[in-house]
Amino acid sequence: MAASTSASSRPRRVVAEMLIVLGLSLGASAVYSVVAIVNAATRPEPLGDQSTALNPSLSARPTFDLIYQFLAIFFDLVPVVLVVFLLWRVTRPHLGDLGIDFSRAGRDSLAGAGLALVIGIPGIVLYLAGRQLGLTLNVVPAPLDTYWWTVPILLLAAARAGITEEVIAVGYLFARLRLLGWGTWTIIVTTALFRGTYHLYQGPTAFIGNFAMGLLFGWLYARGGRLMPLIVAHFLIDAAVFIGYPWAAVTFPALFS
Repeated sequence: MAASTSASSRPRRVVAEMLIVLGLSLGASAVYSVVAIVNAATRPEPLGDQSTALNPSLSARPTFDLIYQFLAIFFDLVPVVLVVFLLWRVTRPHLGDLGIDFSRAGRDSLAGAGLALVIGIPGIVLYLAGRQLGLTLNVVPAPLDTYWWTVPILLLAAARAGITEEVIAVGYLFARLRLLGWGTWTIIVTTALFRGTYHLYQGPTAFIGNFAMGLLFGWLYARGGRLMPLIVAHFLIDAAVFIGYPWAAVTFPALFS
């Protein structure tokens, strides 16, 4: 009887654990994102006339802006540490349940760079198309020349996004949803929908683009079981957005206005 009770309670514990992890991380972002797009969609002005800021300043005082930016990145990575703790194996590879090991760092980096090109270029086209159709908010980048530490902080922010999203939205959710008996394609589609949802604050085209990215990343992870190429690709994409986009917005204002 005790064994039966333990077996029947395990799925409930897995679901409870998932809700806690997501509530501390990307799940909260998804809720805020839905509220943000509903707020934007119910305003008098069209979505295309509204803006959202990327990596905004957190204080008018430079020293405290740096402190707040660093602390935000640090504490956003704490749920990743929680996931690592929950899925850590005693035997090597310690993070095998997350598809993380460093045995093929060079190949994973090259694969990630190629994947960044495959995802990044269509992403730019989709954003510009969304702007032309009035379906995407104007994404306002942080200026690159504000402080000496602006670019390093933006690179850390790109690393934070790549690590957090791929570890939690792919590695962790795949591991836990498999425990619940979900099929591969059900997991791929569900995690892709989740990825699109927490980007919805930028507009419907951002949801579509990130949903497509989630499908590709999920399929690649299910096929190869390696998370490192996805983390590298995500980092490179966000680094290009955070640093390359502000330069492009200033250089080609008519295109990005």
